[in-house]
Amino acid sequence: MSPTTEHQHPVTVEERLFSLVLALIATQIGLTKNEILSTVQGYRQRFQVGKDNSSLERQFERDKDDIRELGIPLETIESPDDPGSNHHLRYRIPKGLYDLPADITFSADEIMLLKLAATVWREGSLSAESRRALTKLNSLGIDSTDPVVGYAPFLRAREASFEPLSKAMDRGQVVAFLYLKPGESAPRRRVVSPQAVVLHEGRWHLYGTDQDAAATRTFLLSRIIGAVVALPGTGGHRADDGQGEQALAELDALWHAQTAAIIVEQGTDAAVRLGKRGVQVDSNSDSDSGSDSNSDSDSGDGQLVELHYTDLNILADELAGYGPEVFVRSPAALRDAVLLRLRLVRDSHAPFPETDR
Repeated sequence: MSPTTEHQHPVTVEERLFSLVLALIATQIGLTKNEILSTVQGYRQRFQVGKDNSSLERQFERDKDDIRELGIPLETIESPDDPGSNHHLRYRIPKGLYDLPADITFSADEIMLLKLAATVWREGSLSAESRRALTKLNSLGIDSTDPVVGYAPFLRAREASFEPLSKAMDRGQVVAFLYLKPGESAPRRRVVSPQAVVLHEGRWHLYGTDQDAAATRTFLLSRIIGAVVALPGTGGHRADDGQGEQALAELDALWHAQTAAIIVEQGTDAAVRLGKRGVQVDSNSDSDSGSDSNSDSDSGDGQLVELHYTDLNILADELAGYGPEVFVRSPAALRDAVLLRLRLVRDSHAPFPETDR
């Protein structure tokens, strides 16, 4: 038998939550857990009659928490014939309590912008906020086939650690992962209470409390090695917009505080790319420091560009890729880092020594 359409198209988180909200609003007397698991979209596909559905029941418990975090009034009703029994509890959402106040309305343009904002983050959300926003919009009767969705940009998180870190923040969990810092030969295990995942200068950063250091730290997601593991029985921080703003403020402050002086050869790819990002200054104004470069040759008619940066090693990787098109004047640590990378490239391409036959 060929696979069914349901198996070909797995139900997404937001679709399951939306279906659950609709089902609980539509009922006056409420639904039992068994009725929900066996009939509601997103549960019924995995429900097995007369078999162990414990994993599905745990999913429902998490979904109940998500619904309440949305601000939706989820009620439980005990059976009059069996008071105190969880098995016969019924769940419902009183529609009157969930309706928007009469004085709150949205124009067509406002609805479009709200829908667009929720959809932008749907692919790789910074937290569960995107799913919550989308569920709220759908429950307000906004059609998910709104034409604007077809033109919405999508932000994709390339790092595998993105999703487990986001889930850990949503659930207030502490995580452990291996982290490889530049210059270290092996990754080191870090135990972190994640507080925010932010995008800065085109790279994803984790902001959280390092449990060993008992202080906040910022980690590049691209340097996390292997899986991110949530530690059971540990209490962390739930997602908080304020922590994200704090993380970005610290990264911005670091970016402004660090400046590199680079001489770029005019008419090259480096001149075009770095010139757009940096501030071009008169190279003759600092001619006495021209000897501090990653080459013994004179910089000639090159253009001096001042660049702000957040991470010295990332900038060194980029500059080394330009080869002789760039000369690093300062800082010395950046110059040394670029030289190290160039020498590694040179040595890796050295011919093998001839052996006697």
